[in-house]
Amino acid sequence: MKKIIKISLCFAALSLFLFSIPSEAKIVVSDNLPIYGQPKYDKNFKHFEYVNPNAPKGGKAVLPAYGNFDNFNPYIFKGNAPGQAIELTLDSLGFIPADDYSTVYPLIAEKFELPDDHSFIGFFLNKNAKFSDGSPLTADDVIFTFNALMEKGAPIYKVYYSDVSKVEKINNYHVRFYFKEGAENKELPLIVSQFRIFSKKDFEGKDFSKPALEPLLGSGPYIIDDYKLGKYVSLKRNENYWAKDLPSQVGFYNFDKIRHDYYQDTTVTLQALFSGNIDLREEYIAKIWVTGYDNDLVKSGKIIKEQLYHNNPATLQNFTFNIRNKKLQDKRVRKALNLAFNFDWANEKLFYNQYSRIHSYFTNSEMEATGLPQGKELEILNQYKDQLDEEVFTTPYENPSHKTEQETRENLKKAVALLKEAGYDFVDGKMTNLETGEPLELEVIGNSANGTVFTRVMLPFIENLRKIGIKLSFRTLEVNIFKNRLDSFDYEIAILSFPVSKMPGNEQKEYWGSGSADTKGSYNYVGIKNPVVDSLIEKIIAAGKKDDYIAYIKALDRVLLHEYYMIFHWYSSFHRVAYNNKFCHPENKLNLGFQWMSWWEKENPQEGDCK
Repeated sequence: MKKIIKISLCFAALSLFLFSIPSEAKIVVSDNLPIYGQPKYDKNFKHFEYVNPNAPKGGKAVLPAYGNFDNFNPYIFKGNAPGQAIELTLDSLGFIPADDYSTVYPLIAEKFELPDDHSFIGFFLNKNAKFSDGSPLTADDVIFTFNALMEKGAPIYKVYYSDVSKVEKINNYHVRFYFKEGAENKELPLIVSQFRIFSKKDFEGKDFSKPALEPLLGSGPYIIDDYKLGKYVSLKRNENYWAKDLPSQVGFYNFDKIRHDYYQDTTVTLQALFSGNIDLREEYIAKIWVTGYDNDLVKSGKIIKEQLYHNNPATLQNFTFNIRNKKLQDKRVRKALNLAFNFDWANEKLFYNQYSRIHSYFTNSEMEATGLPQGKELEILNQYKDQLDEEVFTTPYENPSHKTEQETRENLKKAVALLKEAGYDFVDGKMTNLETGEPLELEVIGNSANGTVFTRVMLPFIENLRKIGIKLSFRTLEVNIFKNRLDSFDYEIAILSFPVSKMPGNEQKEYWGSGSADTKGSYNYVGIKNPVVDSLIEKIIAAGKKDDYIAYIKALDRVLLHEYYMIFHWYSSFHRVAYNNKFCHPENKLNLGFQWMSWWEKENPQEGDCK
């Protein structure tokens, strides 16, 4: 899912003009949509700082993908789509760069308009925008795509765009999205700029809600030219790409061909790299990163092994509790399970101490709730004091420490005490619900792409729970089956990862909001229906000042933390990438991590270092 960022427009320092419309509201027309203050780049910028504008075009890159696919429309509920490949074939109205995540720059829309009452967002489309067959991209295509997403797309889009009241075509190259009266959703203009545009004509006679078995017409830098369902997708660069000279696109999309080959297991792709079947892979397993690359290919420099540092919020990887299940509805049970997970052992024995523990829903950002609440955050939480556990105010959230055997024993004692408070006790050595007589038995599900590493992680977790009478089993599922189980909320505990935006906003409704809890296929995998959480999310979305915005996010973080909806995993401050030495990439001076589409192939693969 793409990163969603918060918007509170401030246009005083921008190049713009004002004019009146019948309602007397004043409209600002701008070359960009900034968040707080000025954007990083002015209207005359030539390219983004983190790309090489002189990168040569050409070459081919073969990359791994995981699972399989049976559909070319990634924006619907049904089927599995090759999302990474399809995103390269479609453009959005605006472009958000990695080094200025709070500003939208022109892509399909060459200018943006916003009235001072924030009642709508308008887009002036670039008249040069075209689909890959040469047909023009117009307001009709924008409106068709939006309506299709709302009426037939995946459930998340109805959440994202719920405050849009209507879409209006002003002319063929001017479209407006009007917002519901009273909607306090400062993020909407930005969100509306980010959905990718389909061709209305291409969908004539097609049902948007059904999986597309053939590639769809797009306006992006690449075209799908070969594929085998479930096996591979091959793309070729569109030499006639309409936006190739736009400042927001210069330096990107340098490969003539990109191919995604599908695998079921991440570990298999290591040998695929060494054998030359793929050209690049991101390493997700710390042990393999430390021990698996000790060969002549790496030593000779034919394969480059590189750590690319980033300043992104940590991906929220975790054991997710499904609290729709009665066994997991009591917070004390969830807290007890959390006490039994021994991250310290896994980090030392399996991960070579390469990871840090996730400790917040917004780890590695200024939005973490740390220590005790104070200042604006405390003022916010005090408004909900009668609805919150006292611990929210008196006890900072901390992950349990298992650095010694004594600490592990103490944690398990605390877990037993919590379970007894929740109505459990030992019966014939099993932790049993005294009311129902049922032993506490739980299952964790994961997908086959990461099953190997988690099998090892699970063993001490299973053993710790066995010591306190709980039977925990771990089941690895084929990727499609795993997805179907998630979509129907058919699990007790699942291994999941939630992408975390640098500017959280509307997606929080989909993750944690009551409105998505009963919607099959939503991302509210936990099943949260918490009125305080709902209220705080609305405050985040409506916040007009940055200080208020951050305080509301910290308050949300603290409330979520003290509900123990998940057991946190781990994160790294760098991306681990291994690749064929024929590739080059810009220097990572800004700590932006793995920015794959700014890479290029050496014109002479035998030459030395990249320049």
